[in-house]
Amino acid sequence: MSDASRSVERTKEVFLAFLLLGLTSFGGPIAHLGYFRSEFVERRRWLTEQTYADLVALCQFLPGPASSQVGFTLGLMRAGPWGAAAAWTAFTLPSAIVLVLFAMGAAKLDGPVSQGIIHGLKVTAVAIVAHAVWGMARSLCPDRRRAGIALAAVFTVMLVNGPLGQVTAIVIGALAGMVLCRSHAETDVRELVLPVSARAGYLAGGVFVILLLGLPLLAWASPSAALAVMDAFYRAGALVFGGGHVVLPLLEAEVVQSGWVSADEFLTGYGAAQAVPGPLFTFSSYLGAVMTPLGGSLFGAALALVMLFLPGMLLLVAVLPHWNRFRRWDSAQALMRGANAAVVGVLGAALYQPVWTSAILGPHEFALALSGFLLLGVWKLPAWVVVVILAGGGVLITL
Repeated sequence: MSDASRSVERTKEVFLAFLLLGLTSFGGPIAHLGYFRSEFVERRRWLTEQTYADLVALCQFLPGPASSQVGFTLGLMRAGPWGAAAAWTAFTLPSAIVLVLFAMGAAKLDGPVSQGIIHGLKVTAVAIVAHAVWGMARSLCPDRRRAGIALAAVFTVMLVNGPLGQVTAIVIGALAGMVLCRSHAETDVRELVLPVSARAGYLAGGVFVILLLGLPLLAWASPSAALAVMDAFYRAGALVFGGGHVVLPLLEAEVVQSGWVSADEFLTGYGAAQAVPGPLFTFSSYLGAVMTPLGGSLFGAALALVMLFLPGMLLLVAVLPHWNRFRRWDSAQALMRGANAAVVGVLGAALYQPVWTSAILGPHEFALALSGFLLLGVWKLPAWVVVVILAGGGVLITL
């Protein structure tokens, strides 16, 4: 078999493997990493346990959707750039398609049962985000210093509205981490061999910076709905430290506060995103399909989806050739610890506004949200099961 044929076969193999996972991987990014380990380490033996652990450490260190970044790199290691593209496409499209279809049908749901389901999905968002804040606070703010950084981030977001407040909170948290969190730096750092050249890494890093700085200027200089959407979703994707749920406040600041999407539409879509398999970032496809600047089109859904994922993938490729050296820097580790603590505060602020204030209208909603939180945290039910239960509860309290 020629090299070209072998490459095609491997790309096909990657696509089919990740398509199955994209259709069945419920439970969020941590569960996705477990699915990946079972499929690619234990069953297919594409890589060793140690290599997989090192790869997970890399993707959790960087901003962006960690499970999608791990999948992207697994495809890259198995079949090169085409394999990386196949892995991302196959893992992402199933949930994105379902959410776009939901967005197109949600406006037609006007009966009491349908409105009850939508109300239940909004309450589901309260339970999901509260559970995420609780879990992230326990792991990312285990001491007084990082808890203080998170608290400072809450005040920053409350005092400075919109995307500027969230960016400021994360930057302040990162700088504080470099001063306060050096004593937590890891000393045992293992080497990770990855198939990306230094030249490709520099190119990806350059594109990342050019888009981050250039898109706001283009959107300002040439008023265009497409450029404004590209800028908003790219900036949100570039700042997602600490897990997929952190994208909630970043996107809310970009699309709700700008008037592109109503708060009710936003929370309904976020609740629905918990019920589908695959990465939470596919919530962007729902937003692109309902927001006003691009007329609620399929083009808007595709544009929002790609622009939210793009910065994390570019940054991953930029860091891959230099990861082993970069991770040994105490300053880099301290910076990330501070930034991760800050995003706990950013997400905590979002739990109150808009999630809580838009969904909890009385004692019935509070009881339903608390039930969802306990089902997630104590009974350990999968998120999609909780979505179904709370959607049913929403119907009961609406009728």
